[in-house]
Amino acid sequence: MEIRNDWTKEEINEIFNKPVMDLIYEAATVHRKYNEASEVQVCTLLSIKTGGCPEDCSYCPQAARYHTDVKVHKLLDVDMVLDKAMQAKNNGSTRFCMGAAWREVRDNRDFDKVIEMVSGVNAMGLEVCCTLGMLTEDQAQRLKDAGLYAYNHNLDTSEEKYEDIITTRTYDDRLDTIDNVRNAKISVCSGGIIGMGETNEDRIGMLHTLATMTEHPESVPVNALVPVPGTPLEDQEKVSVWDMVRMIATARIIMPKAMVRLSAGRVRMSVEEQALCFLAGANSIFAGDELLTTPNPEVDADKEMFQVLNLKPRASFKGAAAEKYMA
Repeated sequence: MEIRNDWTKEEINEIFNKPVMDLIYEAATVHRKYNEASEVQVCTLLSIKTGGCPEDCSYCPQAARYHTDVKVHKLLDVDMVLDKAMQAKNNGSTRFCMGAAWREVRDNRDFDKVIEMVSGVNAMGLEVCCTLGMLTEDQAQRLKDAGLYAYNHNLDTSEEKYEDIITTRTYDDRLDTIDNVRNAKISVCSGGIIGMGETNEDRIGMLHTLATMTEHPESVPVNALVPVPGTPLEDQEKVSVWDMVRMIATARIIMPKAMVRLSAGRVRMSVEEQALCFLAGANSIFAGDELLTTPNPEVDADKEMFQVLNLKPRASFKGAAAEKYMA
């Protein structure tokens, strides 16, 4: 099976809607061909600037216009962030991601501090990732020069569903930032969220956009919505594990070499449910008590799960992405 970037929606639909046992089997087979199935990358995500965001993303408690329990805080000090990165490394993480609740990056002192953070985390031997909102090509190049390995910029959902979820930026804005990241030779992390009232066609549409990029994202997070009181999506029902499995398995089959990340929503999944996701091709998780402002399983619980399932943390800078982006 070769790596393809010319998938049609019809082909993806056919894969997505296979009987679930057949789908898991096919995805597990592809996973074992392209990846070490016992390896899972452990990533830590830290909110370096929280709340007060001018965007209106319907799922997000950090939007200034929604009344949630999120405590707003300005950009953290560089030393505090580097301490957190070292703690993450000591707990087994090999990627450290820093998130700021900005609409876009501005060329100011805050960005200068982020550049310092990137440089410091990179020096620890961790893959350093940022998610800071929209980026220009020049800003992406500055981050690359400081040692940034990956940039997260999720599509969230399909192009057709997008304006029901966010009106303060367009789908093309998302794609432009991903292009700027690519052009700076930074590894791309891009996926989405399910459970926001979208249809299966929307889920397939989002996967189609990702799988037909000139290059697949090196990392594809699959998030289950964690509804937050005070946001427009506060009453959405919990996503079924079978919905997560279908997304993960389909992503694995059509983007065989990508790190498929079991992301938000994991706190509400049992070890058995997470094991199904790993079997279906997930090979990356976020560790730590929070994902930005969303609850996440504790580090000790994850270590116990890794023992039970005989999983081992994947080393930093490994695989095709490392060969390309560390060259």
